[in-house]
Amino acid sequence: MDINTNLTAIKGIGEKTAGLFSKLHIGTVGQLLEHYPRDYERMEPAVTVSALSPGKVCAVKASVIGMPSTKRVRNLLITAVQAGDATGLFRITFFGMPYLKNMLKPGMTYVFRGVCQYGTPLRMEQPRLFRVEEYTALQNTLQPRYALTQGLTNNGVSKAMRKALDSVLSEGNRLEILPEEIRNEFQLIPLGEALEKIHFPENTQDLIAARRRLAFDEFLLFFLALRKVKEENQIRKVDELLEKVPDTDRLLDSLPYRLTGAQQRVWSEIEADLQKENAMNRLVQGDVGSGKTILAFLALLMCAANGRQGCLMAPTEVLARQHYEALLQMSGEYDLCIRPVLLTGSQTAKEKREIYARIADGDANVIIGTHALIQEKVIYRQLSLVITDEQHRFGVRQRELLADKGKGTHVLVMSATPIPRTLAIVVYGDLHVSVLDEMPAGRKPIKNCVVNTSYRQTAYSFIRKQAEEGHQVYVICPMVEEGEMDGLENVMDYTDKLKAVLPDSIRVAALHGKMKPAEKNNIMEAFSNKEIDVLVSTTVIEVGINVPNATVMMVENAERFGLAQLHQLRGRVGRGDSQSYCIFISGNDNEQTMKRLNILNTSNDGFHIANEDLKLRGPGDLFGIRQSGLLDFKVGDIYQDSDLLLIASSLAERIAVQDPDEKLEQYSLLYERMKQDGNSIDFKTI
Repeated sequence: MDINTNLTAIKGIGEKTAGLFSKLHIGTVGQLLEHYPRDYERMEPAVTVSALSPGKVCAVKASVIGMPSTKRVRNLLITAVQAGDATGLFRITFFGMPYLKNMLKPGMTYVFRGVCQYGTPLRMEQPRLFRVEEYTALQNTLQPRYALTQGLTNNGVSKAMRKALDSVLSEGNRLEILPEEIRNEFQLIPLGEALEKIHFPENTQDLIAARRRLAFDEFLLFFLALRKVKEENQIRKVDELLEKVPDTDRLLDSLPYRLTGAQQRVWSEIEADLQKENAMNRLVQGDVGSGKTILAFLALLMCAANGRQGCLMAPTEVLARQHYEALLQMSGEYDLCIRPVLLTGSQTAKEKREIYARIADGDANVIIGTHALIQEKVIYRQLSLVITDEQHRFGVRQRELLADKGKGTHVLVMSATPIPRTLAIVVYGDLHVSVLDEMPAGRKPIKNCVVNTSYRQTAYSFIRKQAEEGHQVYVICPMVEEGEMDGLENVMDYTDKLKAVLPDSIRVAALHGKMKPAEKNNIMEAFSNKEIDVLVSTTVIEVGINVPNATVMMVENAERFGLAQLHQLRGRVGRGDSQSYCIFISGNDNEQTMKRLNILNTSNDGFHIANEDLKLRGPGDLFGIRQSGLLDFKVGDIYQDSDLLLIASSLAERIAVQDPDEKLEQYSLLYERMKQDGNSIDFKTI
């Protein structure tokens, strides 16, 4: 069995189970082996009730006391029971699990494992149940926890993984892609050993060594492939020089505010680039709210005033529509020479044909849209400028496809992700980097609080009050549905919980990445139009929506997110005139965790926050915390693995110089793997 073998070759996986794996984009043995654990459970010894620690995941050996009670709150069935031992009692609550009423019989002893919550008595919600002998066998081990989909259990994935590893490794398949001298130079363990240890580690040291090897491979393959793309994208000569125009100065004089010093500096850089004969390739980085959008509009205006076309590609239809409406309003208010159109995938065929015609004959000189902008049917008349908003949601190939719609097209990319300049230069090697490091005056600072789960009921009351005052609320959970990982809140159950505790008048809805694009778009549109009061979501809302009426951002299990990502999530509120608030609820209130999260209380500088986060990380934080979705590697993280990223970049350069024609035998397996990954390494993440 090799890595390209169909999943059904694994004993115990039939067509039905293979269909469930396909929902996770797993169809081959190799894809299964690269379905790495998203976290690990350290199965600590079970404690007595008196030793339970509120705010932490605990395992407690206790007996059921009395009969379980059930009640229905709207559509949610809640089962509650008391358990205890000689040292004390605690209360357990289950949501939507009616069968437990017959299972939890008085006197039966289990190990209950979950987050212990404050209260009198102490409480656990939705703990996992183990037979005592079952838990004893697992004690003191590291158990992998995988991303799942409905119908797949963690145990089922673990069993399939064990069989796949045993088969692939025992047959001596050619897994290794790095020459031995490179492994020795950078102290990397063999690939087969890394796969074994990432899935079934014996200890933390195994885990660190495995992760280092797999992250290095990801970075190296990425840079080797990225280099090939960049070689194809050498300096481009523009089709027609653009000139400085009075229109932009007139708009700046008419605006009700003045640009910050940082905005003026970056606009000068963009304006100068647009007048050169070599096409612009510039990245503008800046926190949410730093004023990137007005710079994009100025560049589009300069392009239109020169009789050329410019386009702006946004990651979601909602954000594209918001950009379009803002530009349309500004054009009318300030009498600009801009004739914008909106092009998205959800428009009817007739609407698209009409827009295609306006683009082709040049009547539309500014085109705003989503991926629809790069479709073959879109023919631009005189495209001179391409802008991508929230750059990390698009790939180099997508950017190039759009740029290739014109001749020598200027490219401006924008990102709110705080990536240190040294890393930006490596990752965006073909772009000049501009940083907006100053925020416009007049914004009310967001009020933040970092609390443990005992604050949750108070938070619900605050959410209710804000919603009743006409404001809107985001609630972020790390998981989509139950079973993905114990002890973490999930969107589906949390939505039901909020519907149960909030009045019927408050409209609560769920949003997550597993939804179909049209469904996600409809929900974001409804929230934008004030048809939803509380939106329970995963980090899918990190970009792509601008709702000035939203005043509260509450993040559950905040300890599971990188601070840079929490900072970006915080940027979804504070966009209107009303005071805004962020509530970060930590499921773990140990001193180090709370110290790390409290950085958010002391700074609004995304770059500072990301760097401070790294200083407080230890080996135990290597797993389960993702800094951001900037470079969506399966294992590597450009922040915590920045040293490895730079090494891999340097090695990719060395290999390219040493073997420009890709003929050396020592790198043949590396090149073979790079070609196999060609479709997946499409730079969708930079």
